[in-house]
Amino acid sequence: MSISPKSISPTTGSGFTSGARLRHIFVGDSGLRAGWGALLFVAIVLVSNTIATKAERHFIQFQPGAPIPFGLGFLDESFPLTIVLLATAVMARIEGRRFVTYGYAGSHRLIRLVSGMGWGFLSLSLLVGVLWKSRLVAFDGLMLSGFTAWKYALAWGLGFLCVGLLEESATRGYLQFTLARGIGFWRAAVILSLLFGATHLSNNGESHWGVAAVAMGGFVFCISLWYTKSLWWAIGFHAGWDWAQSYFYGTPDSGLKIQNHLLISHPMGNPAWSGGTVGPEGSWLILPILVLTAFVMWLWWGILRKSCD
Repeated sequence: MSISPKSISPTTGSGFTSGARLRHIFVGDSGLRAGWGALLFVAIVLVSNTIATKAERHFIQFQPGAPIPFGLGFLDESFPLTIVLLATAVMARIEGRRFVTYGYAGSHRLIRLVSGMGWGFLSLSLLVGVLWKSRLVAFDGLMLSGFTAWKYALAWGLGFLCVGLLEESATRGYLQFTLARGIGFWRAAVILSLLFGATHLSNNGESHWGVAAVAMGGFVFCISLWYTKSLWWAIGFHAGWDWAQSYFYGTPDSGLKIQNHLLISHPMGNPAWSGGTVGPEGSWLILPILVLTAFVMWLWWGILRKSCD
């Protein structure tokens, strides 16, 4: 049953009944008020994730600082992804909206997803290429080859697609849509981008600049949401960037490393420029990459699309 403002009935005379007044606190002209909706969504996710995490820890045990194996990493992402998607479905039911309203609709979804993957891979490759030419990262050969390399390429591709879906859905799906109703799109984008960065504070090997870079990256994803009206390009970019960083080049990703990656690499020189234990995202050189990405979005979706209309 959805909450509709139509069910609020004023009394005869000058005001609302006590029940109507109470309902008016929670329901506005557009249905459930944005603040209450966001709080309810966060509560569902936090409570469900706490319960799931306690159960999950009986089967999944990570060693702090150790490379993450695929099986455990996939389970550790798929559990919260399921929770976030279910919480979104619950809120869609409560608010009487379609599930796809919260960033999953839009045209050319598969094209957006695949092109985002390509841009994510190319953007991270540009950053790593600059680090390599500047002698801030070195490559020590291959860890995998042949069938094993292809097997883990596909496996980690699926894993990082889950990461993209989880992190975009959690911070730029229901919450972005809902807070934008209450405080405007860009205010919501700033708040949720800062929250997105803060969620990486607990990563081993992360730095303050790395967290800031994650927050800025989140804001860039909000720009893509503004232009495309969907999360699909951002999901693809997120997955392609993380796959390139962790699997293809074998560098840390926000301080985390995975097992069974393709290339073997290590940072060199000043961590402020090489990224150190954080990985490429911890380098100051990520800033021009993010600015360039935002500029290309504006040029492609803002200027060129308008000129074609």
